[in-house]
Order: sequence, then structure tokens, then C-alpha cells
Amino acid sequence: MKLYNKTLRPQKELLLCEDGTNTLYSKEFDEPYHSTKDGALHESLEKHVKPALCFGRAKENLTILDICFGLGYNTFATLYYIKKYHLKRKVHILSPEFDEGLIRSLSEFAYPPEFESIKAVIAGISKDFFYEDAQFKIEILSGDARESIPQIKEKVDIVYQDAFSPAHNPLLWTREHFRDIRKVCHDDAFLTTYSTAAAVRLGLYENGFNIFVHRAEKMRYSTVASLKMLKGLEYIDMELKKQRNPKARSLRDEDF
Repeated sequence: MKLYNKTLRPQKELLLCEDGTNTLYSKEFDEPYHSTKDGALHESLEKHVKPALCFGRAKENLTILDICFGLGYNTFATLYYIKKYHLKRKVHILSPEFDEGLIRSLSEFAYPPEFESIKAVIAGISKDFFYEDAQFKIEILSGDARESIPQIKEKVDIVYQDAFSPAHNPLLWTREHFRDIRKVCHDDAFLTTYSTAAAVRLGLYENGFNIFVHRAEKMRYSTVASLKMLKGLEYIDMELKKQRNPKARSLRDEDF
């Protein structure tokens, strides 16, 4: 299995999204960090944060695995949303990221005004790769996600599966990757991802996740995968999908 070179410093270009927020284009992975159509902040809130906090609402203490940190929108949008709506949640976020240079540059990035209230958090992460106060704890796991995730000791409630796409970063979408995620999850954990690919959904299903469609306003539909059955979401019968398409298969480490 080929792991990505941790010394790489990929070139990046600033992009303006349709929701008015900024993201970056990675020349190494040949795609942007966020959908410019959906918008960096809008995508984070609608595809990850809102469904996560909705279906995890019964828990006052949440541990979130954010794969991968990148510009930090999913993590920062989580904090922003909790603070905006005065939610009584204590959150511990663990996030792998191999590009240390990117993390150190975040204090200078042009984030949206919604993040003004968490500027101290962004500065702390950029400087120390760590932040903690009475409500929030954030840890950057430096290095390759495939190496750091199996080392996590704390059980996870929510997973933001938001790596570069399977076409450009396949090792973070394989059956074995999802197996590693399952091992660090609570038995009622669930996962959010923008990917709707059959191979991705099969990889999750083969590791015990139930698959659902998530729809949001002004947003392309996405996937929620849960170890428990959920109400209020469109369920996908993966056994029926397999019967209808016997050649469909999950991505495997051995393929790359």
C-alpha cells in the first residue's frame, strides 16, 4: 500500500465559492478543498455539521473524527454552529492532516465573518496544532490518516469523511480504511460524507454501516452512514443494490 509523502508541500490557489467563502485548489490532488458551487461554509454546515448535531443531539459530550483537517472548515463550522445556537455540548475533535505547512498558514487565511468569534481557536490551531477550553478540544493528528486513525484510543461518535475524492485520494475511501474507522467508533456512531459513489457506500456497508441519503436545501444530496438504524432519512437497501449490480465492489487497498 502506497502512503503519501509527508514532506510534500503542494501548490495551492485561492478560489472564491458561490456562497462568498474562500477555499483552495490543490494542484497535487488536482481538485479544490470544497465544492465551489456548494460553497465551503455552506457545504460544511449542510453536509456535515447539521446532520451530525441533529442525530447526535442526545449526547452532551461528543467525539468527532474529522477526515481530513485541510482548511478546518468542518471543525470550525462545528464550533460556530454550537456557539451560535448556544448548544450545551462539549466536543472533542480529532483530525488527521499531513500538510503541516497548510495548518501553520491558517491564521492568515481569509475565513468568512461567521468565524470571527473563534479567531482565537484558529490562531491556536495554526500555532500549536491544538486548542482546548472548557467546551472544545481540538487535536491535529499530524501525518498520514491511515497511520494515525488506528492509533486513536478514544471512541468516536461522529465521523466527517471529507477527504479528497476517491479518484484522487483513493486510499482514504477503501474498505480497509472504513474498517479502521469502524474499530474506533462507538456502536451508535455515524458518518457523513459528500460521496454518493456505489464503491464508497459498499465499503461502508461491508463494515457494518447502514446507508442513507441526506438532502439539504440548495445542496446536492450526500450520504449518511450509521451503525444504528435512523429515522427521518431515506434508507438505501445495499443488498438489493448488490443484487441489481453483481459486478459492483468496494475500493480495496490492494487496488492501489
